[in-house]
Amino acid sequence: MAEAAAVAAVDQDPAPEAVEEDTRDWAEMSPDLLSVVFEKVGALGVLYAAQAVCPAWRRVSLQPQLWKSIDMRNPWQPWDLMDSDEFDLERIARNAIDRADGNLVEISFEYFATDDLIKYVSERTNILKCLRLVSCYQVMDEALTEAAQKFPLLEELEISHCSFSTEVLEAIGRLCPQLKCLRLNCRGYLCAPKCDETAIIIAKHMPGLQRLQLFGNLLSNDGLQAILDGCPQLESLDIRQCFNVRLEGSLRKTCLDRIKNLKLPSDPTDDYEFCTELCSYGLDFDDESDGYDAYDYESDFSEMYDSSFDDSVEYYDFEDPYLLL
Repeated sequence: MAEAAAVAAVDQDPAPEAVEEDTRDWAEMSPDLLSVVFEKVGALGVLYAAQAVCPAWRRVSLQPQLWKSIDMRNPWQPWDLMDSDEFDLERIARNAIDRADGNLVEISFEYFATDDLIKYVSERTNILKCLRLVSCYQVMDEALTEAAQKFPLLEELEISHCSFSTEVLEAIGRLCPQLKCLRLNCRGYLCAPKCDETAIIIAKHMPGLQRLQLFGNLLSNDGLQAILDGCPQLESLDIRQCFNVRLEGSLRKTCLDRIKNLKLPSDPTDDYEFCTELCSYGLDFDDESDGYDAYDYESDFSEMYDSSFDDSVEYYDFEDPYLLL
């Protein structure tokens, strides 16, 4: 009888008092915990949605320390909205940069960055330590070089699937002496001519590098040897899909002995965040090209993001009146 009564009690709906005790007031979340949540949501999520939840969340969203690191890479965003008046990514980025109030140390852009936006970053922080540019075709050599003059503390730089000349890389090496990490990535391809110009510039102008990723680069054994000689502090090296490199003999031994984290040309690419399909079309190289200017970026864009979005998927309403910029 007692057991039956206990089972019946469990099956009953909880008392109103118990339900009330389980109810959470999200406005009372601690600022520290809320800051962690905002970091996970990202800049767009905060500016378009989270800051409009309540006045308490809005106040936290205005704290400069929340915007020390800004990541504007958002691959979930439908491309047909990116150029619309309701979804001005550059305006949103400027707002986020302003909120950092000079404390910005890390910023990442994908696709939409422009010369003016890079200049805007350089004018509003002189303590930037990390800059990532992914497929930013509208940023030109001159703008990036001028911005680098304002980034003497830069320690980490990523230039993936972009089209900058080797002169820009040389300038960054001279202007940013504290650079420790460089990611210079493009699509890999077979049967391409060797070119060690990029590798030689890295070896000559970036002696403090500790981590280097050259996915899909055209360097040969000579270029790799130059990097090993010119960057004595190198601990991590990723040369996947650099098929002009033939690791053998003393060069192989040097790499294996010196580099703690080494990824070779034919190593798996499962953990690589970009497209790993090898280029199959012809490339027209000349003697002074490092391979980047000849890259078919339009083909890359369409292959990576040739998406027709499912009508059943609900996206943000970008005409939401709660957009508080």
